[in-house]
Amino acid sequence: MQEQLEKQELSADEYIKEKSDFLRGTIKESLSNPLTGALHPDDIKLIKYHGSYQQHDRDLESERKKQKLEPLYQFMVRVRVAGGITTPQQWLALDELSDTYGNGTMKLTTRQSFQFHGILKRHLKPTIKAVNETLLSTIATCGDVNRNVMCTPNPYQSRVHEEVYYIAVGLSEYFKPKTTAYHEIWLDEEKVAGTPDEEPIYGETYLPRKFKIALAIPPRNDIDVFANDLGLIAIEENGELKGFNICVGGGLGSTFGEKETYPRLADVIGFVPKDKVIEASETVITIQRDYGNRANRRNSRLKYTIDKRGLEWFVQEMKTRLGWELEKPRSYQFQTNGDQYGWLKGSNGKWFYTLFVENGRVKDEKGYGLKKALREIALVLKGDMRLTGNQNLIIGNVDEPDKSTIEDILMQYGVLNHPKLTGLRRNSMACVALNTCGLAFAEAERYLPSLIDKLDVILKKHGLENKEINIRMTGCPNGCARSSLGEIGLIGRAVGRYNLYLGASHNGDRLNSLYKEMLSEEAIIETLEPIIASYAQEREGGEHFGDFVIRKNIIEATDRPGY
Repeated sequence: MQEQLEKQELSADEYIKEKSDFLRGTIKESLSNPLTGALHPDDIKLIKYHGSYQQHDRDLESERKKQKLEPLYQFMVRVRVAGGITTPQQWLALDELSDTYGNGTMKLTTRQSFQFHGILKRHLKPTIKAVNETLLSTIATCGDVNRNVMCTPNPYQSRVHEEVYYIAVGLSEYFKPKTTAYHEIWLDEEKVAGTPDEEPIYGETYLPRKFKIALAIPPRNDIDVFANDLGLIAIEENGELKGFNICVGGGLGSTFGEKETYPRLADVIGFVPKDKVIEASETVITIQRDYGNRANRRNSRLKYTIDKRGLEWFVQEMKTRLGWELEKPRSYQFQTNGDQYGWLKGSNGKWFYTLFVENGRVKDEKGYGLKKALREIALVLKGDMRLTGNQNLIIGNVDEPDKSTIEDILMQYGVLNHPKLTGLRRNSMACVALNTCGLAFAEAERYLPSLIDKLDVILKKHGLENKEINIRMTGCPNGCARSSLGEIGLIGRAVGRYNLYLGASHNGDRLNSLYKEMLSEEAIIETLEPIIASYAQEREGGEHFGDFVIRKNIIEATDRPGY
């Protein structure tokens, strides 16, 4: 097993995992150290597997240095929510946690999970324990394991949605780490004497890097299935789920200046019946476990394993391990990777209200009490609350008589029919970036709304204010807001400077391409204005912005955007 361990000089992370006693490390001791707000360096790596990142407030960095104080260390905690569906009771509990231990806000992520920010070390254990008391968990939302499993949350157009959702939940549970370290550290459970830990799928060194799974139900690609290590495209015939097309090798992260790193979309390699989807998925994961790069973490995702050895090799390796061959892919069609807002009736006869949440940040502002409104709705809701892959929220399974109650609450807090919800804003996404993410070169979440304000003036001038154009911004090229799939993509290079990418498809099956580098806000607007004007005058019927810039040779389509 694990051919990659035979000859490679392993990265430091591999040794940390190997000696961690199945992710225990010295986390308990680090948590109890009163002399610092930080963890031991090795534990900073290990705590990711438990669902947390150590960060610090970068806005205060210079001032604290002047005062000869250590950085204001704090922790991000991420909640595991397979398929993004929670109960109103869980929402209320998480809302309360954000006020009790966090910074008073909740972040809805691009992987259909929750994030809390600003948690101090002494509050980390009570936060994670409280999450588990809601019957949710934080385990494996970070680290070199399978992350939160995504699933199309919209049961509007497909009768098989519920079945696909439960398959997503099953995959999430199946690939969850089996170590008891999590329960010992955070939930005060005792390790059973004489019972050794084991990880039958991962082994003691887990995977070479993170692994992401997503399930999509055509015609909506609202979870960007091709951006995942393993994508499963549901194939439905006559209202019955037959199985899934399997696509492998997606991933959007890269590193500036390193051409051997790049975004890549997954390749569709075949079809599996629904009763074989876990077996096939495990095979994909174990191939990556055994052949992934453990020497260089920047080249450790499945996409690089496939590109190094070849797609044909990968398909043959699957056949050898499975003992059977994948069937030919079935036909399917995606129309969009965005969300459909407002009230829609599901195939089950219930109503679902998709609410725009700008950059996924649930907070209250003057005249816009989003957090309060959602708390009030959760108190009366008989249905559920669904996180989308685009950082939005669906108030789900609502009975007809209860629709007006929800609308009244949204109206009361200034949330319903907000006047700034243009087509561009409704299709925008941004990662957290500054001030908490240690990888960010530039702003994203805090800046994108004001940039959209300025771009909307141009769009309105040309009658395009309601046109669906997706724009995505990240503070670095790691791609947490999937900026490589934005029809307009902006990736931070330095404070106030961004690379501009154009030409992704509106349905998520084509990457964008680098157009210009190191642009200021003024330069971004000056660059986009004539293109927008040309789009307004010369687009063909129903043509999306990303397709237009390709057709007009403004940018060339490419599988490898320049980074």
